[in-house]
Amino acid sequence: MAKKTRLVSDELLDLIELVKLKLTVPERAYRSGSAALGLDPLEAQIRQVFFFDTPDLALNKAGVVARARRIQGKEGDSTIKLRPVVPADLPADLRRSPSFVVEVDAMPGGYVCSASLKGKATATDVREAVSGGRPLRKLFSKEQRDFFAAHAPDGLTFEDLSVLGPIFVLKLKVYPDTYSRRLVVEMWLYPDGSRVAELSTKCLPGEGLGVAVELREFLEGKGIDVGGEQQTKTKTALEFYSAELQAARAATG
Repeated sequence: MAKKTRLVSDELLDLIELVKLKLTVPERAYRSGSAALGLDPLEAQIRQVFFFDTPDLALNKAGVVARARRIQGKEGDSTIKLRPVVPADLPADLRRSPSFVVEVDAMPGGYVCSASLKGKATATDVREAVSGGRPLRKLFSKEQRDFFAAHAPDGLTFEDLSVLGPIFVLKLKVYPDTYSRRLVVEMWLYPDGSRVAELSTKCLPGEGLGVAVELREFLEGKGIDVGGEQQTKTKTALEFYSAELQAARAATG
């Protein structure tokens, strides 16, 4: 019997909690795609996303992302993410933490495994921290700070990080009549007027390939272009603010 094809390797299946299938939509297809899915922008949840890194992105180069969010109608949150990661190398005590998630982000052309340690932070906490009213490190729990210290470049602390943001995000959850799963639509709005629109859905590890095929067929049936160049929301945000910070430093240096 032929071996069943999987989206991720058999070795990963027992080590990850979920697969997140992502697809960014080309800008030329924003309007038609929105109409095809019946999206109502007035139903979108507004979010502010802040990243923390050095102007030259030393943290990101080490595979670490530090982030905080303010969310309309909800409390905020904070996250330390490690990407890429080898799940088998993660400490057992960390994997048992209810705040810890190991997942696969799959996009056309490949996938990456990441580990996220999440924490609670009020919207006010985030606002005060990004405006300089409280130390950035206070947005993160001791567990998160330890995770940060274990993977950040030697000697790099929260005091060395700059605020990169905010990015305004519109998030919609939709349940298409002819598709069996919930879709999440995110529109990331950057200060220079550029945008990244992403469609995503989640599934269990063993379901990844089948769900990916089903999603592609559904979107193509709606006339939504799925063949465009893929963009990464976080990378786009970090590169934008890195350039801005370095330009400001050069102007004053």
